[in-house]
Amino acid sequence: MTSTDQERWQQVKKRLRIELGEDVFTSWFARIELETIEKGTIRLSVPTRFLRNWIQSHYSEKVLGHWQAEDPIINRLELSVRSAAIRPLPVKPKCAESSVPPREAREIPRNGVEARTGTPFMSVHEALGGSPLDPRLSFGTFIVGRSNTLANAAARQVATSRRGEPLMFNPLYVHAGVGLGKTHLLQAITWAGNGGDRKVLYLTAERFMYGFVSALRSQTTLAFKEAVRAIDVLMIDDLQFLQGRSTQAEFCHTLNALIDAGRQVVIASDRPPADLESLDDRVRSRLAGGLVVEIGSLGEELRLEILKSRVAAACIHHPGFEVPAAVLAFIAKSVTHNGRDLEGAVNRLLAHSKLTGQPVTLEMAEREMRDLIRPAEPKRVRIEDIQRVVARQYNVSRADLLSSRRTANVVRPRQVAMYLAKVLTLRSLPEIGRRFGGRDHTTVLHAVRKIENLAGSDSALAEEIESLKRQLQE
Repeated sequence: MTSTDQERWQQVKKRLRIELGEDVFTSWFARIELETIEKGTIRLSVPTRFLRNWIQSHYSEKVLGHWQAEDPIINRLELSVRSAAIRPLPVKPKCAESSVPPREAREIPRNGVEARTGTPFMSVHEALGGSPLDPRLSFGTFIVGRSNTLANAAARQVATSRRGEPLMFNPLYVHAGVGLGKTHLLQAITWAGNGGDRKVLYLTAERFMYGFVSALRSQTTLAFKEAVRAIDVLMIDDLQFLQGRSTQAEFCHTLNALIDAGRQVVIASDRPPADLESLDDRVRSRLAGGLVVEIGSLGEELRLEILKSRVAAACIHHPGFEVPAAVLAFIAKSVTHNGRDLEGAVNRLLAHSKLTGQPVTLEMAEREMRDLIRPAEPKRVRIEDIQRVVARQYNVSRADLLSSRRTANVVRPRQVAMYLAKVLTLRSLPEIGRRFGGRDHTTVLHAVRKIENLAGSDSALAEEIESLKRQLQE
């Protein structure tokens, strides 16, 4: 590479700086380097995959065009990653922010421009380092029942909308326990958006954290923000795992920017927005302002349909695999917690059948499913439920419980509700106080001790509290 080549490269960068502006140029091209020029091919390198992918998708034609203005024989541009921004450690990562290794994006030639990797570019989802997608998680494989009908309908509405159409609800917030279908629906939306007119991106909260921290370390935060906020449909899975003040602040800004720009946001979590204690009040309020849908537990009928679907899918690859109807009915009745347990049950039957050569029987299923048949877990009680039940019991309103009123007919129910919140939930005293009109944690502690002492000497109050507990746990 000659000094003339370097001079031409400086001229190309000068042209880019003038055309794109100082901020964009600094974000994308400050750390790009000229590697070689030979046989009409210019080779450039950048320090991160993220930079390479974004330049490849958005600026490669401009760079090639400016090179051709300096040297007409240039007809091809290659981009490569000079070094990784964050290298996976040989030991287990200590924090969630470094636990997700970067995924290699795939690219195809575009007007004479190609990446050195030579792998095909698949979509915006891949280019931006979206979280891995499971091809099995589509709308076609999602089994609909009473507990998930609304969530499925809302997800399909998002998936079939087109760019420019008014959004029916934004954001869409889906919450449920483990293995009830949240991730399935979000990935189904992503698959449905492949090849459409909208840019669709699916990220786990952990992957969002990784992307932001990686951008901070590689000094490409402006690029990261620009990339994510250009998405038409952004999905964030497992929001409850979003950690770190700066990461949460960036998520808040991204959420507001996308919603204000009319872009669709879909969120999944294991709890409703109000229960995401680590998030800022403004974020929880914005999330609750869209459509919040809960996926309930799987009923026996739905569990049976899921089992039939999983067995049918297994039969495609293992034609001799058969499960009697009585075995399916037994599993549907006995394995009650979530869809992953049901899938695990089918896998056990399949493994037993293939490895031993013996047919699946009810006796074998009873033996293999022992550890999946768990005792029923107590119902998860929410503070809102406690306030509603206590207000009804004592003939006051929920607003009374949250108010500053100190009349006897309000103080006692409020103290009972605070006591129940402490013994029936895992919420901290400060969080309980916040849910009761922004009270201090010492007020909650006083209420808890007061009711404990009174219940020890007042049998009528003790019976009332036990009755309230039964109502809340039924």
